[in-house]
Amino acid sequence: MPQEDESRPTSERHVPVLKERCVALLAPGVEAARMAGRAPVVVDATLGMGGHSEAILERFPDLTLVGIDRDEQALALAGQRLASFGERAKLVHAVYDEIPEVLDSLGLDGADGVLMDLGVSSLQLDERERGFAYSYDAPLDMRMDTSRGHTAADVVNTYSVEDLTRIIRAWGEEKFAGRIARRIVEARASRPFATTGELVDAIRAVVPASAARTGGHPAKRTFQALRIEVNEELDVLERAVPAAVDSLRLGGRIVVMSYHSLEDRIVKNALQSRSRSTAPPGFPVELEEHRPELKVVTRGTEVPTAEEIEENPRAASARLRAAERIKIRSKR
Repeated sequence: MPQEDESRPTSERHVPVLKERCVALLAPGVEAARMAGRAPVVVDATLGMGGHSEAILERFPDLTLVGIDRDEQALALAGQRLASFGERAKLVHAVYDEIPEVLDSLGLDGADGVLMDLGVSSLQLDERERGFAYSYDAPLDMRMDTSRGHTAADVVNTYSVEDLTRIIRAWGEEKFAGRIARRIVEARASRPFATTGELVDAIRAVVPASAARTGGHPAKRTFQALRIEVNEELDVLERAVPAAVDSLRLGGRIVVMSYHSLEDRIVKNALQSRSRSTAPPGFPVELEEHRPELKVVTRGTEVPTAEEIEENPRAASARLRAAERIKIRSKR
């Protein structure tokens, strides 16, 4: 059944996280393109409902925006929101580790900015039938791209106790992973899981009530783990950040927002590894080939203000990092 929220304009349903800060961080890359006599190109690698893309297109009237999303419903909604920008907004159904291939398919030789807003989108949380939320009963799906791949139901109904324990502990950072995995396997023996509500009940049965008082909803971490597993989120992210950096032109910037420590650790390591000199220890002089490719432009992680969190509570866990391309690797 359609939800009341679906009748509202996309711009009212979606409040972009750290919108103004993201646009400001991308601005130097856009200016570098102009200074080099190029038409600026920015990739919104996780388009969602298009809030960040709309702000970028409004701020930079000479810019081409490439929007990528694996969620076809998000692409359709963003397409409506960005329709007034015409050919300046090029939207592509793809996964965000495919940035180089997407740019190539559009005849573009690089980007002057890449934005990534990781994790589950507002659309996916709000659409109950997608099964991302533990707060209401829905089919146990959790796929960001509903046109392909296995569902969360496939995972909980077929994975072994050992594999369930591993992913719930690793991807959910859940200390009761073993208990939850065993309960899932016991429960599915009589009837396979079909809905989020059935899974929540199984988790509640083995997670102490005291844990919920301090750690939030008892199913929160397990649902995160299943979502990451179903969508291969961390594997994609491991490939996506280097791919994005490789796609940046000189002076271009990458801006990434993550929402839990697993994502942030991958982003931090990827950016820092390219922002260090590769000169051997004790080498007397840094040669051009040893110079870092990136300059990190944020000090640690930046977080939303109290006002932003009040306006959009989902922004509370956001952590932002950004870097600038200062050297292009020579191709051998």
